[in-house]
Amino acid sequence: MTSISEIEFEAKGADAAQDSSARVEGRSQWQLTWRRLRSDKVAIGAMIVVAVMVVLAIAAPVFVAITHHPPNIAYPNTGENVAGNPVGPGTNGFWLGTDGTGRDLFIRILYGARISLFVGVVTTAIGTVAGVSIGLMAGYFGGIIDTVLARFTDAVLAFPYIVLALALAVVLGPSLSVIIGVISFFAWAGIARIVRGQTLSIKEKEYIEAARSLGAGPFRIMFSDILPNLLAPVLVLATLYIPQAVVFEATLSYLGLGIQPPTASWGNILADAQNFYQTSWWYVVFPALALLITTLAFNLLGDGIRDAMDPRTERVLAGRRRRRRRRAQVAATSGGSPDFPDSARQATQG
Repeated sequence: MTSISEIEFEAKGADAAQDSSARVEGRSQWQLTWRRLRSDKVAIGAMIVVAVMVVLAIAAPVFVAITHHPPNIAYPNTGENVAGNPVGPGTNGFWLGTDGTGRDLFIRILYGARISLFVGVVTTAIGTVAGVSIGLMAGYFGGIIDTVLARFTDAVLAFPYIVLALALAVVLGPSLSVIIGVISFFAWAGIARIVRGQTLSIKEKEYIEAARSLGAGPFRIMFSDILPNLLAPVLVLATLYIPQAVVFEATLSYLGLGIQPPTASWGNILADAQNFYQTSWWYVVFPALALLITTLAFNLLGDGIRDAMDPRTERVLAGRRRRRRRRAQVAATSGGSPDFPDSARQATQG
């Protein structure tokens, strides 16, 4: 009976081991990235801020219906004081005060967010698609194609973009399409350089050689075998390019080369506010805070995604967890603070 029970016990243990091994599932790169990103409180906070800004921008017409203050309608009787200056926050139903002509500043900031986020996302998408395509072709084909595209990329990176924006604004007139064209033209070059370098390394891998030997064409190899391995750095770069595009649009609008009044933009709002900074602090502070918070949130989110996609981050997080467990064990055994146990406290008192 004893031998039979031991055999049954060993059989049950083997079955349990097989069940536990069957439950072990491999994690993809994106699952590991999300796991690391969730442990980064700064990145999660930045993601929440970005989501809030996007929701506020989309819901701008809802706030217009609530406040009954369209973005381009001036209220000289209730939106200006006796001296003709803007009224402060909370006055006459204006949540953040008014601007220089008596328009609701809160509503105009929301509509400015729609312009800034639209420009940032669209120009980054255009620049990412163009940069990835050019970088893939330059890195994969090499030779004269690589030489021409690489030198063209260097020329774009070295060109003063403000000069091009000034020239196009004079020739074509300042408009949203000019802003999108200028920012998109300069956004792809940095991505193309990174993609080209990564492609030069990846195309020498064994699985690329195997795909060539099986008769796969160059474009199938580029977009089916190489591109999936470039998504991580491209995603990080795209996340960091959005705030640059937002600041670029605000700069051009501030200089009068971008969005023109009465259409609201953070740049032209700040340009109008410079005449009232001594009497109406809210007119400068609130649009500047919106621009600062948005760009800072995107930058922090990009840094968090970059760290989450780095395999070394897993070791750092594991080290932090081990240190927390060690401190908890010390606190449990000493009955005091984990950083200053009772034995050390008694020794110092003695």
